[in-house]
Amino acid sequence: MSNGHLMRLEGISKSFGGVKALQDVDLEVAHNEVLALVGDNGAGKSTLVKVISGAILPDKGRIFIEDKEVSVRNPRDAALLGIQMCYQDLALIDCLDVTTNIFLGREICKRVLGAIDFLSFKKMRMESIRHLKDLGIELQNVREKVKNLSGGQRQVIAVSRAAYWGMKLVILDEPTAALGVREASRVNDLIKSLKQKNISVIVISHNLQHVFYVADRVVVLRHGKKVGEKIIKETDGDEVVKLITGAEFSGQGIA
Repeated sequence: MSNGHLMRLEGISKSFGGVKALQDVDLEVAHNEVLALVGDNGAGKSTLVKVISGAILPDKGRIFIEDKEVSVRNPRDAALLGIQMCYQDLALIDCLDVTTNIFLGREICKRVLGAIDFLSFKKMRMESIRHLKDLGIELQNVREKVKNLSGGQRQVIAVSRAAYWGMKLVILDEPTAALGVREASRVNDLIKSLKQKNISVIVISHNLQHVFYVADRVVVLRHGKKVGEKIIKETDGDEVVKLITGAEFSGQGIA
């Protein structure tokens, strides 16, 4: 295998009772790549990214990070490997501000009198401002409570948090779902900017227009199996839809 790969999965399989959610799936993610994962409901997309992020254990298969086999038994293992998952429900705390959400569970502390730890709110705010600015995100006030933000702003904060802690790989589950055109465009631009920061991205999406805008490569799952893999510049919407459905498709592109 090429040394250019950040992550490699070999023969990942997972069953839930009699349902084979994943069947011998191989997957590669390159450094600084946006990889789109597509397929109908029940294709195995969510199960696969949950395996990568440590949310569930596969029945069999191997995971490699930069050609070294690793064990991802839980989300903490994934985090230590530089992998962060951003779920569709965002997992933000509405009553807390932007800074607190970014550092939730990983707060920066300062030691007083050599023995007592206090939260360093000033340092966390400064670091939040620096991080958001580095990603090209303009937010007037990092002390703003998340409940007061728009849907697009909330999604941006969730993706930014994942990017802050996911030093190598960020996984996004339907990041533009339920967003308007302008807010979806803002999130897609953020996704594209992550690879400029040396962060690879796996994005699950049902929106092929967004897939063709943000992704370098697309992998198609159907009934728990990988049925196709295409470089975005070398394919089109019709071809991807045929792979998703497993049937001939005659249509007018991806609109």
